[in-house]
Amino acid sequence: MDGSFGHFPVDIVVLALIAAFLALRLRSVLGKKAGFQPLPMPAPSARSAPGPVIDAQAESSPSVRFDIPTPATRVGAVLASITQRDSTFSPQQFLVGVEGAFRQIVAAYASGNRAVLRERLTPAAADAFESAITARESAGETQRSEIRGIDSIAIEDVRLIDGAAGTIASIDTRIVSDQISLTLDAEGRPVTGTESVTEFSDLWTFERILGVAGSTWRLAAARSA
Repeated sequence: MDGSFGHFPVDIVVLALIAAFLALRLRSVLGKKAGFQPLPMPAPSARSAPGPVIDAQAESSPSVRFDIPTPATRVGAVLASITQRDSTFSPQQFLVGVEGAFRQIVAAYASGNRAVLRERLTPAAADAFESAITARESAGETQRSEIRGIDSIAIEDVRLIDGAAGTIASIDTRIVSDQISLTLDAEGRPVTGTESVTEFSDLWTFERILGVAGSTWRLAAARSA
């Protein structure tokens, strides 16, 4: 999934992702289920980039429920096809990695850690995150995001897309979590969000080019689920 979105209008992607993360700041105001606002699904990346993103050796919290479609389903059959193409792939370990990536990305966005975002996201998504962070910093605002718990992570859909660089695997994961999320102004006063723990339901899409050395799973899109 690592690479550029040369044939896709990047400005639209950037604006959409910025809007999505502004929605993240707003989504807990009413203390109800919410998530990222819908984003257009970006075109698959065409070049690989080094660096681990989803760590197969990561350990999952025992409280997190992983939902994996059975082999008898269409999605399960596609997952089996990925395993045939890549013997290192395991749906269970993939979801363990998604849990770790989710925690890291949420924390990195809140703290403004651009280096982590560059490792965990596709280039276009990372550009959008950085633009939102820069806008927040220019306004003198800070973000507070605390993941109090992750209830479940489920594989919702899987796609295999043949491209010039190879076959791209794209996996949609639904992540249900309890979080505190709010934005503070320069004086530490809440701008958006609440101190209350709120349940969030999000659909994060990870992509990877199969069979390409150095290609790793990266976050390519996020939306409410």
